[in-house]
Amino acid sequence: DSTEASLSVVFENIKTCSSNCLQMLLENISGLTRDADFTVELIPEMNVAVVTFIKSIDTKEFVQKCSQHERVREFKMTARLLELTQTIKAENLPDSISTDYLKVYFENARSGGGPVSYVELFPEENSAIVTFHDHKGKT
Repeated sequence: DSTEASLSVVFENIKTCSSNCLQMLLENISGLTRDADFTVELIPEMNVAVVTFIKSIDTKEFVQKCSQHERVREFKMTARLLELTQTIKAENLPDSISTDYLKVYFENARSGGGPVSYVELFPEENSAIVTFHDHKGKT
């Protein structure tokens, strides 16, 4: 379904806003609580944060609210929906990891997973590329 909205929002240009400040800002805008209703993953080397909503909300409306919010503009941050994908990269994997283990792990519905079609291991990087049957299975 191409009209399905992502459950994750990317915040770009976060360097002027501390982690705690960003989390409070997100709580203020959404009316939700971190950990119970959403998670935040900071990716400082890319100057972004990914907010994933556990509680069902209209993420398109949330992005719109962010673009109009005074503090978001003051910090010169932008928000956009995270593109839906069928492929993810798993990093920092143990040396002994197997493709079978990764398939079972990423197919676990409690973790937000779904049917995995292919796993490619990169032992020299301790990483793997995991491809799902559709974009709904990803963690």
